[in-house]
Amino acid sequence: MSDLLVHCSHCGKKILRRKGWVKENIKLKQRNYCSLKCLAEGRRLRVTIRCENPLCGKNIERVLTQLSPHNYCSHSCAMIVNNKKFPKRIALVKQCKYCRKNFKGGAIKYCSTKCQYLAAKISKDKLLKLIRTFYKKNGRIPFKSEFSHYHAIRGRFGTWNHAIKSAGFEPNPVMFAKKFIANDGHKCDSLSEKIIDDWLYARGVKHEINFPYPGNGGFSTDFKVGNFWIEFFGLSGQHKKYDELKFKKMNLAKINKLKIVEIYPKDLYPKSKLRNILGMLTGR
Repeated sequence: MSDLLVHCSHCGKKILRRKGWVKENIKLKQRNYCSLKCLAEGRRLRVTIRCENPLCGKNIERVLTQLSPHNYCSHSCAMIVNNKKFPKRIALVKQCKYCRKNFKGGAIKYCSTKCQYLAAKISKDKLLKLIRTFYKKNGRIPFKSEFSHYHAIRGRFGTWNHAIKSAGFEPNPVMFAKKFIANDGHKCDSLSEKIIDDWLYARGVKHEINFPYPGNGGFSTDFKVGNFWIEFFGLSGQHKKYDELKFKKMNLAKINKLKIVEIYPKDLYPKSKLRNILGMLTGR
């Protein structure tokens, strides 16, 4: 195999190297050295660069092998720049379920372990009174997700349904096990869908229920008003299979360019927001 004449990457001396070695070095982006001494010196070769923190700009030396896409003189300078590029999430201000004090937290419902402990210590009589008060105010029993002392209920009665029965009410049926008849005669799968159906009926909005999506996928929308397809996603974010079904429906709507109106439990409870969401259907 023929040799090629190359220069030492450190001292510049001309040296002969096998053609295959030279090509391999070019492929691997490696340098050529005339001796082990030049190899060692070349690897220790330092360059002067500036710290990338604009507030610093200090000159620093780095060995070639230690250079990176971003170079800083210290961890402090690196943190200053990176914290500006990637700011930390600001925790949302929430209200403690027990003392009603505002605090910052993620999925935590209480501002302290003390409040969590006190919430679990609420007496049975007080819990039953809260359920009856809710029923008197709203005309129905509360859902677990909107009752602030759910953990105390579990601690005192064992299950949510036992507490509802003790308060003198009938628990909500298993999801979709019982049909709710709307004021216009439509059979709804849940109380929430009945509320939506009754809202449309009370305002004279003509609507269809369980209207099939285009194609043969077997999917149907909860309500259809003209060109609007109304979906109530009651279990969104709670069940994996439900979220997969939701994704498929939204994908079908996107493919067929359908006008989808999404409604969630927070839009119905504790205060109805249907006027804001469906107001355009009434023509008012």
